[in-house]
Amino acid sequence: MRVSERSEEDYRRLIRDVEDFPHAGVAFKDITPLLADAGAFAELVEDIAAPFRDSQVDAVVGIEARGFILAAPVALALRAGFVPVRKVGKLPWAVHSESYDLEYGSGQLEVHQDAVAANQRVLIVDDVLATGGTAAATARLVQRMGARPVGFSFALELCFLEGRARIADLPTFSLVSYR
Repeated sequence: MRVSERSEEDYRRLIRDVEDFPHAGVAFKDITPLLADAGAFAELVEDIAAPFRDSQVDAVVGIEARGFILAAPVALALRAGFVPVRKVGKLPWAVHSESYDLEYGSGQLEVHQDAVAANQRVLIVDDVLATGGTAAATARLVQRMGARPVGFSFALELCFLEGRARIADLPTFSLVSYR
């Protein structure tokens, strides 16, 4: 569900490939040029918020680091709070932790234990859906706090990594798909 008149191809033209980053064999999808275009960035925010406008979202969770860039304005667009999910050791308060696997390694995410309240409705936002590891770990963190994930929204999806299968139990929206 796109609300802007910008097409997937319009967005795709503003995303550059960076070969062998962060590791050999990985083609990194760099959204920096898209973010630098004020009109495209504003439309991107509206387009990834749109599928969840009627979901009564209480909080939008953004996954470190590029997820913060998207999740905060999506939270504003949905008139919801913003919650950062961070890498280990970045939060100053009591945290819940969750491990996950990436397409090129593994990691751990943390969130403040009081970041969301029981039964709050939470949208999870990130820049890229790849293997689904960080998204699934974030959903588990949200559920551990007693909140209810209502879905996921991503700017990009690397469909060939089949990450959607790991989060198939919740509505998932991706603006630009790479097959």
